[in-house]
Amino acid sequence: MELNQLETFLAVAEERSFSRAAVRLHRTQPGVSQVIRKLEESLGEPLFDRAARDGSMTAAGELLRDYAKRLLALRREATSAVEELKSLERGRLQLAANEYTCLYLLPVLDAFRRQYPKIDVTVHRSLASQIPEELNQRAFELGVISFKPDVEQFRSVAVYADTLALVMNPQHALAGAERVTIAELGEELFVAHNVPSPLRQKVIEAFEKHKTPLQMRIELPSIEAIKRFVAMGNGVALVPHLTVLRELEVGELVAVPVEELEFRRLLRLVYRRNAQLSYAATAFLQTVRGMATEVGAPFHFQVEKG
Repeated sequence: MELNQLETFLAVAEERSFSRAAVRLHRTQPGVSQVIRKLEESLGEPLFDRAARDGSMTAAGELLRDYAKRLLALRREATSAVEELKSLERGRLQLAANEYTCLYLLPVLDAFRRQYPKIDVTVHRSLASQIPEELNQRAFELGVISFKPDVEQFRSVAVYADTLALVMNPQHALAGAERVTIAELGEELFVAHNVPSPLRQKVIEAFEKHKTPLQMRIELPSIEAIKRFVAMGNGVALVPHLTVLRELEVGELVAVPVEELEFRRLLRLVYRRNAQLSYAATAFLQTVRGMATEVGAPFHFQVEKG
């Protein structure tokens, strides 16, 4: 049973005539009769009373008419829904980010929602190291990571350039310094993130290179907890600059440059290389590009080769 057969069947049922249905459908009467005959053969039941001259339907025909109307209405609804997806009048955008990279998404999502308010948005919290595998499992369409993914499996767009910030309470002894060296940090108590990461390893290696002790005496499970603990006057912390923008602006924390620890970190939007992105995801990438153009650094939009 095909939808075009049901469409022909409904035309005959509504016109109560094969000939009038043919005119309505811009087909020949034999063509309409052939379609109805094939439909009856597939169902194993006659749909019209051929002995009657008023186009009467059989009981099977009456039953099928209700289902045919519903199915054709569902087709119209589906077609309309697809058109709404194309016009971004409906749809769903699913992304993944960790605690840190989610902060990059906030201003971009704000711009996206203003332009496409009818698109539902979900940001899944995930470890950055797990995002590529979860992308392959189709758990979401786009992910934000701080490392370059496997170019054979993924496409990536560099979207934000971040740096490392040494932060402390405004009353800390180093808070008024214009700059400090890594050697001056050997006596400091560091509040660290207890999640292993490439950035954490770079910091450890930098201290080892300069033969300076790194006293990570306190480890906390989130950047938010680290910021609050340091703001209370407990030691210092090395965190991505993006994560402390608000605290630095309102004066809850102070950042002091450390030349040996000026690591540049690129955030990337990634997606499967062979993915057919949804209209919503494509529109989101356009929003990202627009923000890079309008705002400029540290926002970027650089498609990475590979």
